[in-house]
Amino acid sequence: MSHDFFSFFLAWMSAPGRVGAIAPSSPALAELITSEITAGSGPIIELGPGTGAFTYQLLRRGVRQEDLTLVEYGSDFMKLLQVRFPGARVLWMDAARLAAQPLYDGAPVGAVISGLPLLNMSMRKVVSILNGAFSYIRPGGAFYQFTYGMTCPVSPRVLDRLGLKAKLIDRAILNVPPAAVYRLTRRPQSKLFAGNVTLPQPELVRPQVDQPT
Repeated sequence: MSHDFFSFFLAWMSAPGRVGAIAPSSPALAELITSEITAGSGPIIELGPGTGAFTYQLLRRGVRQEDLTLVEYGSDFMKLLQVRFPGARVLWMDAARLAAQPLYDGAPVGAVISGLPLLNMSMRKVVSILNGAFSYIRPGGAFYQFTYGMTCPVSPRVLDRLGLKAKLIDRAILNVPPAAVYRLTRRPQSKLFAGNVTLPQPELVRPQVDQPT
């Protein structure tokens, strides 16, 4: 959609550090990052959904809107997400605050889909995001992350510290620019912990928005 491209470009111009692309993700990337998702994967958290390219594909995979929690920091995308996915829970917040928000009782989440530009973030912020995400992911669940880089955007040091492993699923060559998708999961018999990494204090705590206005 040309409107989506324009919205993405304006958001990138205003905050290139928070918006990792100048255009919405392609159908090829959306299909790849959701390729292991089924209707039984829900509930699902999506981080940085933008205009909803991945969200639409999740619905095509059979996930119900009611099983989606969309976490978006960019106010430019909030109203659009609320209109397009009225049955989903849409939250206006920094993904680094996931652990501080009571999103679920326990850890029922089957997958986290991330469109966040992790390569633009500090190690401490990446640790905070992963800590929060995995606090909700049930055993056997996974965190899916795409990147324009040549290697996993989560460093081996962070993976080791958090007891996680990363596996390349595939590359979406037709995406512009080409992108790769990684699956992050817990290592066998490991527990998620922050070690000596100091978790970042949020720059700004945004109010939650659950219903469209």
